Amino acid sequence: MHPEVGFEEHQTAAFIEAELKKMPGLSVSRPTATSVLAVLKGRLPGRTVLLRADIDALPIHEENTFEFASQTPGVMHACGHDGHTAILLGVAALLSADAAHVPGEVRMIFQHAEEIGPGGAEELVMNTPLMDGVDVVTGLHLNSQLPAGVVAVKPGAFMAAPDMLELTIRGRGGHGAHPEEAVDPIAVGAQVVTNLQHVVSRMVAAQDALVVSITKFTSGTTHNVIPDTAELMGTVRTFDPALRERAPQLIERVIKGVCDAHGATYDLRYEFGYRPLINTDWVAAQLKDIALDVVGADLYRDAKPTMGGEDFSAYLEKAPGAYFNVGSGSDAQDSRWPHHHPRFTIDEASLETGVRMLHAAALRLTVPE
Repeated sequence: MHPEVGFEEHQTAAFIEAELKKMPGLSVSRPTATSVLAVLKGRLPGRTVLLRADIDALPIHEENTFEFASQTPGVMHACGHDGHTAILLGVAALLSADAAHVPGEVRMIFQHAEEIGPGGAEELVMNTPLMDGVDVVTGLHLNSQLPAGVVAVKPGAFMAAPDMLELTIRGRGGHGAHPEEAVDPIAVGAQVVTNLQHVVSRMVAAQDALVVSITKFTSGTTHNVIPDTAELMGTVRTFDPALRERAPQLIERVIKGVCDAHGATYDLRYEFGYRPLINTDWVAAQLKDIALDVVGADLYRDAKPTMGGEDFSAYLEKAPGAYFNVGSGSDAQDSRWPHHHPRFTIDEASLETGVRMLHAAALRLTVPE
């Protein structure tokens, strides 16, 4: 009911900290101003495992009318991070109650700012000792496009690198009745949008995944004035690191060619976002085995790669690990709305599945080889 966006999760972090401090045997700290870490040191030898839940919301005005709908105008949990937080709190309670049988060490990070670059994971990995001594890391994401209770795991490339571009096309303004006296940045921009799709379809091998989406195009003020500039924004998604490095050059070559052909100039800002999320094969295999034990073969799926991005990839730069999905979609609960939609919600039956999966993962992955 009180969602907060990235780097502003002060109430959220305070609530999580208070709940964790009610649980015996946990060492609770604040590695950053808006993240919370709970550590359980088991009484048996074993690995150190990190479990992660993201806690931030999105700048979207909620259209749901539930009793627990957001009371903060323009902000809502439209991606399930409140569910992830609830799941990891449940896991912490179970581990706390059974500490005598927990091997190794379990670290539970309630991470801020997944939705906003450069991302809370990067800050924690680079600026805190969170990952020191971690042997394996795992976490989950609720997925409204999978039936509630389903668990989906994939080895290898799972989520893409979400990079960003901002483009200003500079033409020459004029009267709408005399376009020959102007350089129309709207017409040039329209050609840029169309021709950028040739990067995907004609400059990159069909088996190499690449998405180029222009998602914002603004220009002009009225019906009879050709403006001076057009501003575009978009996202570029890749799995392969080599293609990720090539993409800006391919994109700029198209932009430059179109602008030169029509007498326009441009300014391009290209920003690399999160790394692609590449699951470690052996961790993914263990999570699949855990899922088969927890939910059974009927509710297990081999996950498909997605061009969505996730800053969980920052943890995988420091330790082996794997990220997986738990289905939260249900027609009965009207919870099949896409993520980042103002009607997004979850079937709360998925919370139990998430708790059971992460709890089993904590116990299984901490066992020494």
